[in-house]
Amino acid sequence: MTARPAYRDPNVLCWLGAYTTSVTGDVAYHLILAWAATHAAGPAQVGAVLAVGAIPRAVLMLGGGVLADRFGPRRVLLASDVVRCAVVLGAAALTWTDGSRLWPLYVLALLFGVVDAVFLPAVGALPPRLTEQDQLARVQGMRVLAVRFSNAVGPLIASFLLAAQGAAGAFAAVGVLFGVSVGLLWAVRTGPVEAAGRAGAGECAPCGRLLAELRDGLRHLRGHRRLRRLVWVIGLGEMCFSGPLFAGLVLLADERGWGTAALGWILAAFSVGGAVSALTMAVARHVAGAGAVLAGSLLVTAVVVAALGRTGTPGSAIALGGLLGVVSGVAMVLGNALLQKEAEPRYLGRVTSVTTLCTLGLSPLLYPLTGLVAAAWGTATFFAGCGVICVLAAATALTPPLRGMRL
Repeated sequence: MTARPAYRDPNVLCWLGAYTTSVTGDVAYHLILAWAATHAAGPAQVGAVLAVGAIPRAVLMLGGGVLADRFGPRRVLLASDVVRCAVVLGAAALTWTDGSRLWPLYVLALLFGVVDAVFLPAVGALPPRLTEQDQLARVQGMRVLAVRFSNAVGPLIASFLLAAQGAAGAFAAVGVLFGVSVGLLWAVRTGPVEAAGRAGAGECAPCGRLLAELRDGLRHLRGHRRLRRLVWVIGLGEMCFSGPLFAGLVLLADERGWGTAALGWILAAFSVGGAVSALTMAVARHVAGAGAVLAGSLLVTAVVVAALGRTGTPGSAIALGGLLGVVSGVAMVLGNALLQKEAEPRYLGRVTSVTTLCTLGLSPLLYPLTGLVAAAWGTATFFAGCGVICVLAAATALTPPLRGMRL
């Protein structure tokens, strides 16, 4: 451990490189998988293939948190990236021999979804083992910056690889990205943390021990008032930004007749805004009144997202998209940094698995709801609903257990 700023810590920077490479590969993988499914069986099969990956990710997410706490997040992340590398390279070989077969894509999506359920909680549990508590906001800012970068670069890489090498070559290149992530993560060093609580004497089987540790983690969360409310804030605050918002933007652009170019600029502005706020948080010395700032950023997010749904011109939508990226990025960084500060490190994998389940794990269930609301009452109603959810998150952040929290 070191007292130097996180952005100057070689260990943190090595983790950042591993994480960025892995997330970039993940973003590219999903686009390549969708393209390969379309090429093999037509558009009707794309949703089914993606669902096969999303369902085990949601179902097994809490179990992934138990594994992160029991074996340590670094080990779990290393194993996850090794498996992802092997699975994607195997899919590349099968696609190269016969790209018209659909079953390898179903197998790939299933295995990748299972590994994602283990990977995602471990990602959230690792930062407190890399640096001191006073650096957690900076680390979270760096993490969000990596996500924004990966979301921008991943589709470009996937498109280039598909055009140049086809699905087989693209899958192979993604496998290489995961391999690079393994190499970088291998060099990362973490501090010792007490292992997860052991199961009682009457539960000797491995499944019994894992279930006991899961119950132990959930009891810890239920019994910790401030931590429980933080999970609510993060779950509500990020629920609309894990996928449904982007589906809503597609519907908004179509409803207004703006075209794909305007949609691209809105999404780009959102990503740039998020990157700016993440970079600012990464270099900030401290955040005075972090709990109050979290609540304020969620309130502004609610206003901006509701206004975005009612805007009538592409220019104003682009401006609001950039502002939305900034304020939602601040809320994301602060919420996760406060969560990592508050939770006991030995429980952090399980706590993170709950928040991840609320945001990423259940997002496939919200996609149909997005379309139904937009079809019945218009996209403005959908964006207003997102605003209401953010207001609920802000109200929770303003309660006494949270509003006085500091970083």
